[in-house]
Amino acid sequence: KPPITDFSTYKTKLASFAASKQLGHFAGGYWGHPAYLLSAEENLVFAAHYLYALRIQLKAAEMHAIFGAKNPHIQTLRVGGVTCQWDITTERITQFRSLLSEMRDFIDNVYVPDVKYLAKKYGDWKTYGSFTNYLAYGDFATAANENGQLLPGGIIMDKALTTVDPVDLAKITEHVAHSWYSDSTLKPSEGKTTPKYTSYDTADRYSWLKAPRYDGKPMEVGPLARVLIAYAKNTGSVKTMVDSLLTDIGFSADNLHSALGRTAARALETKIIADAMDTWLSGLTTDGDIMATVPAVPESGTASGIGLNEAPRGALGHWISVNYEKIDKTKNPFIKGDTRALIANYQMVVPSTWNFGPRDSEGVRGPVEQALIGTPVADTTKPLEILRIVHSYDPCIACAVHVIDTKKDKRYIVRAV
Repeated sequence: KPPITDFSTYKTKLASFAASKQLGHFAGGYWGHPAYLLSAEENLVFAAHYLYALRIQLKAAEMHAIFGAKNPHIQTLRVGGVTCQWDITTERITQFRSLLSEMRDFIDNVYVPDVKYLAKKYGDWKTYGSFTNYLAYGDFATAANENGQLLPGGIIMDKALTTVDPVDLAKITEHVAHSWYSDSTLKPSEGKTTPKYTSYDTADRYSWLKAPRYDGKPMEVGPLARVLIAYAKNTGSVKTMVDSLLTDIGFSADNLHSALGRTAARALETKIIADAMDTWLSGLTTDGDIMATVPAVPESGTASGIGLNEAPRGALGHWISVNYEKIDKTKNPFIKGDTRALIANYQMVVPSTWNFGPRDSEGVRGPVEQALIGTPVADTTKPLEILRIVHSYDPCIACAVHVIDTKKDKRYIVRAV
């Protein structure tokens, strides 16, 4: 059941916060906008739940730290596995399970019910913010092959939930015709990042983001892509869970192609993963088994690799090429081993690049640009409706754009311990 909440206390706190006029990011809210449909009482409930969610967020960070040492960039991952086998103790598992129980209670009794309520209240948003193509690499392996993933990878084109094609990495390219880079259309494995700022001109170049394409098509990535692909593949309990949601809010599967569907998918995915974590936790052993293998390092030559996974915002890909060379011990006596690896090229295609990339060389818009078309805006000086669609993609432009120093040409030696 939902947590017992003293709404009068929350009302007093919120009134004091508003009176302070130090609203932070809430200062940008278009208060009084006609697109705000909730009553004062409903707003109080959701504001209280928002504050409660912040406390739950702290517990999620603590869960990361129990096995990962820190949040968000955990320190226990390394090539070949993880480094924390001695930290997997009965006490830590019990601690994690307790926090997970609180998390699942919040998801089941606050998060998902709130999303269902808002879906009914803002039913028109099942028609706004739509896109057509979806890509996911898949994640959370439950078997030795990709067919055993909790959230499988795949490709959906033109909203067709009847067909999911496998991902062909050879079909991924990055366009820069409308980006401030001087290179041409390249595959990520051959990618370059050569800045060429001109001016902000929407008819020419207007973004620091590149424009990723799959087989020449823009693709949406993220929670909606993962849920739709799992739903179309009838994976695990996903189809049952999605169908139950659609019944509860009176939507069809086609309505998921929307800003509201994107928000609902994020909530459902959270529940799917949290439920699965309880089973995964039971699979941990405390006997100190080796969980990492040290890869062999060649004495010379070149190598390349690809790392694919699903970040919260969507499909994340890393492409790297490495040159190996013998170490001159007279110049580098502090380095262990006889060989070092020098990164020759490193390219990332991150979720927000897929979603927020500009038009490509054919003038085709990216997912967010396309999703905005046709959205009614009640007040052009207060484009709340535009923000709702953009926020439904959970943008992280800092991830999508990487700052480099073109005036320095330095190489660094980094020891991974």
